[in-house]
Amino acid sequence: MLRNLINHAYLRIPILRRIGLIFHAIFCKIAPSANNSPIGVDMGDDILKVAQLRNNGKSVNLIAGGSENWPDDMRAGSSTWQRWAIEAIGRLTANSRFRGRDVIAAIPASEVFIDHIKVPKIDKAPKAKKDNRSLDDRLQDAVFSEIKPKLPFKPDDAMIKYVLTEEDNILVIAAERKKIDRHLAIYEKANLRIKSIAVWPAALTNSYVQFFGRREADIKAVVMLLDIEANCTNVVICRHKKLLFARWIPIGAKQLDGEKMVERLVLELTACRRHFSSMYKAAQIERLIFLSGEAVDKDVCAAIAKQMKMPAQMGDCLKAVEVVDPRSSGIDRRKCKFSWATAFGLSLS
Repeated sequence: MLRNLINHAYLRIPILRRIGLIFHAIFCKIAPSANNSPIGVDMGDDILKVAQLRNNGKSVNLIAGGSENWPDDMRAGSSTWQRWAIEAIGRLTANSRFRGRDVIAAIPASEVFIDHIKVPKIDKAPKAKKDNRSLDDRLQDAVFSEIKPKLPFKPDDAMIKYVLTEEDNILVIAAERKKIDRHLAIYEKANLRIKSIAVWPAALTNSYVQFFGRREADIKAVVMLLDIEANCTNVVICRHKKLLFARWIPIGAKQLDGEKMVERLVLELTACRRHFSSMYKAAQIERLIFLSGEAVDKDVCAAIAKQMKMPAQMGDCLKAVEVVDPRSSGIDRRKCKFSWATAFGLSLS
């Protein structure tokens, strides 16, 4: 169950109205065309990745993809960054194997605010006779009031979504409108049709469900997904398609160069598990799933699982798809040392 929180100023500004309509699909399934899924674009914090997949019912095929490293010392949000992003996306999508121009994109995880709260108490029957708001509207206002003091940016500049999960818990996701606007401008200038600005937790959940959660036992199992990027780790806890918990940790593969940093990441992951357990009394995490592919040494993953005392499995999304023509797909599996989980999950949305 998804709800949108907006203020009145948003309704008076056309560009923000357009952003809201696109941001509305943050957790929603976008109906793909008859033959192809949209192009998934993961802007990332250090590598730009684009990918388009096709699900034929029996397997998932990679139609086309590509990646480009961010230039050194480039600041996200700057005019230099915007020009580079437009040109880089244009270069990557110039591959003739891409089908259509529809895009589902995700802004960098570092630009997304995530919090977890209990469902606020509200009166089912408003005391004021002139209060004609629905129960959903009053719940929206209550959630906004609770999350407003926690936002790391001005509340009036926030686009906020929330999803009701389990056991009266709510997962709240917010981003600055001006940052969403920048991303929209990039895709428009790259001559792409943006279907939605999505978020990384939903994309990772999509990849897990499609590639590693296909058994009947997986439908009820609660798992912790770890996508270890170069400079961060994205954590998701879900029950199959149902997103329950998410957190961004600023420790990545480049920092995991010794036992101390591995221990530090384990402490952060343990805090995530403790926070989750305090919110969900009836749920227990059954296993870890590493979605990082070749981005992280297997010995590091084994050390993390051992210290957390949890069963774990490796989930390489790139190896899970079929590549019909490796020479022209744009992705070389032999040389790829980073995760495609977010980009693939976006294309499968």
